[in-house]
Amino acid sequence: MSRPDVQERAGALRRDRVPFVHARVVRAERPTSAKAGDEALILADGTVEGFVGGTCAESTVRAQSLALLDSGETLLLRITPVEEPGDPDPPGTVTAYNPCLSGGVLEIFLEPVVPAPLVAVHGDTPIARAVLALSSPLGYHAAPFGTTTLDGAAAVVVASHGRGEEDVLAAALAAGVPYVGLVASRKRGESVLAALTLEDGGGADRARVHMPAGLDIGARTAEEVALSILAEIVACRPRPSGRPVAADAGVAGAAAPGTALDPVCGMTVATVETSLHLDDDGVRHWFCGSGCLRAFADAPTAYPVPVRHG
Repeated sequence: MSRPDVQERAGALRRDRVPFVHARVVRAERPTSAKAGDEALILADGTVEGFVGGTCAESTVRAQSLALLDSGETLLLRITPVEEPGDPDPPGTVTAYNPCLSGGVLEIFLEPVVPAPLVAVHGDTPIARAVLALSSPLGYHAAPFGTTTLDGAAAVVVASHGRGEEDVLAAALAAGVPYVGLVASRKRGESVLAALTLEDGGGADRARVHMPAGLDIGARTAEEVALSILAEIVACRPRPSGRPVAADAGVAGAAAPGTALDPVCGMTVATVETSLHLDDDGVRHWFCGSGCLRAFADAPTAYPVPVRHG
């Protein structure tokens, strides 16, 4: 995939609201297969589109990228074939020791591209319109309910004053949307929730509905009510847990969540289907490159059982 192809693909992913990490080689010491300016996109399933190095470098880039998708933080990744003892990495950088690297040092800038959290709004009332208008300045992507999928939605706000409320609430709860809010008085809201048809009685799901929606800030106008709802969405949003894979993750027992250790070289490998792996005696082993996979296949009992987390 050429650099223009990578840029075109990145634009398509942005339009489709698909999260990815943009990896760009900013420095390459010989001998390396990658050159400064080479680019790749890493998707959430571990797929790598483009080129930032051979299989060993790619494995390290994949593992680090998947750890960053949750946090949304950028990272300067330095991959070296020899250990470099010294001061700890400064914030925003990680040095990864990859013993199977063919040679040379690579520095790759990793930039997560995560779509703005989606807020789906049901209704055409002053409050609904105010939520749609105020969401963008707060970093949210707001859209009328029914015009977009609920997959990955951060919130659903029902502000229709009695129109189609039950169906929208049931759909939002079934989709597992983190925040579901109903704009209604407490008395009317309780009757709406009681009328919901949910699986297994739905008592726990009903309790997930924020009703009346919004924090109690003494709101009076439609805009103030919308502000209180968005403030509650911010307060309830899941906190990112993603972290760069530690520089010492190649040490046995130090694998990060969603990763395993290559039993041959000890490198950290993302445990996704696109990573090289081999099943032996009912145990799945993960590898940074084909060389380690072949070495293991030749003598499986010579290597320890891999450590995996997540």
